[in-house]
Amino acid sequence: MSIQRTSFYVLLVLVTLAFLWLLVPYYTAVLWAVILAIVFFPVHKRLERLLRGRSTISALLTVLLCICLVILPALAILGSLVQEGTSLYQRIESREIDLNVYLLRLQDALPTFLDSWLTSLKLGGFADLREKISAGAMEAGQTIAGSVLSFGQNTLEFFISLGLMLYLLFFLFRDGASLGLTLRQSIPLSDDYTRQFLDKFAAVVRATVRGNVIIAVVQGFIGGVAFWTLGIEAPLLWGVIMTFLSLLPAVGAALVWVPAAIWLLLIGAWLKGVIMVAVGVLVIGLIDNLLRPPLVGQGTRLPDYVVLISTVGGISLFGISGFVIGPLIAALFISAWSLFTHEHQQGR
Repeated sequence: MSIQRTSFYVLLVLVTLAFLWLLVPYYTAVLWAVILAIVFFPVHKRLERLLRGRSTISALLTVLLCICLVILPALAILGSLVQEGTSLYQRIESREIDLNVYLLRLQDALPTFLDSWLTSLKLGGFADLREKISAGAMEAGQTIAGSVLSFGQNTLEFFISLGLMLYLLFFLFRDGASLGLTLRQSIPLSDDYTRQFLDKFAAVVRATVRGNVIIAVVQGFIGGVAFWTLGIEAPLLWGVIMTFLSLLPAVGAALVWVPAAIWLLLIGAWLKGVIMVAVGVLVIGLIDNLLRPPLVGQGTRLPDYVVLISTVGGISLFGISGFVIGPLIAALFISAWSLFTHEHQQGR
């Protein structure tokens, strides 16, 4: 019996790994189907009550709601971003926008002691630094253009993933309650531990997506509008960059608007520079403090340093989906060790 049980466990592990291996090419579609299902599941349950238990119709309506509120706006922004990014790169490559001219204006605006200071640091002075910045900007532009081309070539795969995500999302809404019960019963842990882990999983997903993403989108939108109002090139591109950077605590969108404000002040656009600083400090900077408590809540918050490390690590490993996967792994890690410590203290 022991050999049979061991063989069964080995088989169970092997088929589970094989199944996960099958999902790897479309893990992003599965992941975002689960994320959207968790975030919009309360809406589905409310629709189901209004429709008197018609789970199939309420699942279809919730999927349509996800398409209208999340997917279509995201596709529209993505299309505009690709168009603006490509146009900006073409203008830089054709010298319509000459980075050297802007950098020379910046060099003229800087005090002379700064060039001596850069030379003393063995950075070669501002002239060498200007060449490095220009080369780096061109390389970044080529990378962006390559990503855009790659996206265009993989359009079919993108829409296949989108279709799979929507198809899976429908069944997660319709059968989510029974799937959750089956998952609870299948996890080889006590009911209390299973409940805590699954509750923490759902709470972190909701807090990360509903809270952090909404805050980041609002900050990026305001930053993009400010850039557009002040006449800065490619405001949509910078707004999207600020949106992603806003997912990182402590630094966030300031990595974009602070250099922009400094640039405006150095080239003599004092009014625009002051407006940029005012918008960055008084609007973008305060949004996090105003929106985070009601959207995220204190119970599901991770320490800022944990969020920063896990988000950066998650993005480096998993791409854009890493901003959810990273904090989720960190939250489950902290939960597991908290349970272990609690159990160890009770055992003394």
